[in-house]
Amino acid sequence: MGDQRTLASLPKQNISLPLTDKDTYVTDPDMSRSLFSRIFLRPLLSFYPQVFWIVWRNSRKALKGVYDGDDWANSSRDILRALENVGVCLEIKGLDNLRSFEGPAVFIANHMSTLETFVLPCIIHPLKPVTFVVKKSLVSAPVFGPIMRSRDPILVGRINPREDLKTVLNKGAKKIEQGISLIIFPQSTRSAVFKPEEFNSLGIKLALKAGAPVVPIALKTDAWGTGKIIKDFGTVDRNKKVLFAIGEPMKIEDRGTGEHQKVIDFIQNNLAKWAAQ
Repeated sequence: MGDQRTLASLPKQNISLPLTDKDTYVTDPDMSRSLFSRIFLRPLLSFYPQVFWIVWRNSRKALKGVYDGDDWANSSRDILRALENVGVCLEIKGLDNLRSFEGPAVFIANHMSTLETFVLPCIIHPLKPVTFVVKKSLVSAPVFGPIMRSRDPILVGRINPREDLKTVLNKGAKKIEQGISLIIFPQSTRSAVFKPEEFNSLGIKLALKAGAPVVPIALKTDAWGTGKIIKDFGTVDRNKKVLFAIGEPMKIEDRGTGEHQKVIDFIQNNLAKWAAQ
């Protein structure tokens, strides 16, 4: 349909492909749902078995040491496809901003749900090799842990802010030197409500030290809800559209105070626009 292509139309192969060669990726509204999704009225009954299979299969590869960045992007793409299979629609704007500059960047985003951790790799990695800044507990998880460890993320404890700052600045700068971009969620935890006062400037400080541009990302991913018992596995609401907006790269000036505010404004403005739709 014009510029809109579903992931199902992309060839399955080891090399990870960009979602589209256009600026915007939109789920095809005419895309048919999977058989299991049509059988089970509640999307989560069809969605989570797909997620568990994708994660388990790729976790085994990671444990064998044969899971690379392209595999990561492709398994991320499989998660995106699973969302579409149960009727969740996605819209990702600003992909041309990833193509507008050479070299690595620091991607700074709000953090709303588990979804962005799974889906951002297939958005960014085919265009920019990337990894995350994550809390240490993610790499020790029994199934997902091997996958995250294979990506050699930067680990923070979120107990000692000063130690976390030192770790991110030193190890993050080395990643940037190696040509690897970083995704940072400056909020202390996932939240459906964006609070600027809880949005730290860690990503700005890293970009300043490494001499890399900052790329803001606004996202609305509450279609994947937070679980009451297991936080990562909540309800899946196909009536909520998943939205990503990728901003233009910004060079850090002076101490980065202005750029930090621009990132906040970018996120707030997009969230407000989406709420009004």
